[in-house]
Amino acid sequence: MAPTPLSGASALGTGWKVSPDIVLARRRTVTIAEIEGPAVIQHIWITVPEAAYRDAIFRIYWDGEKEPSVESPLGDFFANAHAMRYPVNSLMMAVNPSGGFNSYWPMPFRKSARVTVENQRPDDIPGFFYQITYALEPVAGDAAYFHASWRRSLTTRQHPEHTIVDGIEGQGHYVGTFAGWEQLSNGWWGEGEVKFYLDGDGQFPTLCYTGTEDYFGGAWNFGNTTFSTPFLGYPLFHKPAGQIPKHAVYRWHVPDPIRFKKSLKVTIQALGHWPNDKFQPLTDDISSVAYWYQAEPHKPFPALPPREARFPR
Repeated sequence: MAPTPLSGASALGTGWKVSPDIVLARRRTVTIAEIEGPAVIQHIWITVPEAAYRDAIFRIYWDGEKEPSVESPLGDFFANAHAMRYPVNSLMMAVNPSGGFNSYWPMPFRKSARVTVENQRPDDIPGFFYQITYALEPVAGDAAYFHASWRRSLTTRQHPEHTIVDGIEGQGHYVGTFAGWEQLSNGWWGEGEVKFYLDGDGQFPTLCYTGTEDYFGGAWNFGNTTFSTPFLGYPLFHKPAGQIPKHAVYRWHVPDPIRFKKSLKVTIQALGHWPNDKFQPLTDDISSVAYWYQAEPHKPFPALPPREARFPR
């Protein structure tokens, strides 16, 4: 298209970049990709102002399904929690200066893919840029489909546990956990166990990790030192004066996928220390995204909380 007289490219002529962004209209959903398969989405790049991080919902639908297989606030899907921007340097997700979201999860599909973004704010969000790269290629008949689901909970001393994901039915493999953690008390917060209940486990899970910082690849309370590596990281420790501590952690089970045949449930405990080093259950605000592949059809996700219930503290 030819640049308009008022555009920044008006002196360049036809064929040059004009304004490759869109406005996310208030309380509207925009489709940013419709692809006919078989194909594999290889890379998704998005940048947008931070106003969209919790207020815009990112969804992906496979093969004409009515229920999304991916549903999450935009920022959280790309490992930026609390409606905050911070860098992430990992193999599957990268957030680069200044707010460049990148996903490298391979997403195969046989018939079609539809990618949407819903702006739930009462005002428009300008400056939404995006690019989705895919390859048209054969996809095996038994190839599993990519899924991701966001949850948030306020733990209690009576039930100090956050459910990362539950209700997964079918066959597949779990590939990643991202969590945003807001402390509502001082002191160390990461003694809880991460538990994977596979294929009808009862009281005791098949997999139980030794502690929160251990599961995410650190040790000894992280030392309040952030890190970001290819498969696991602690990219955010945020505690300005007068504010509650905020954390973000991720683990990608790429070399160590957790396989299930019938069902999957994943939980994490909110557990810390008393001043005398006795364990105590915590009341904390925890949000998370679970990432997995499974054979379709999948069980519908729980309804996302409304916008006001997603506000960060």
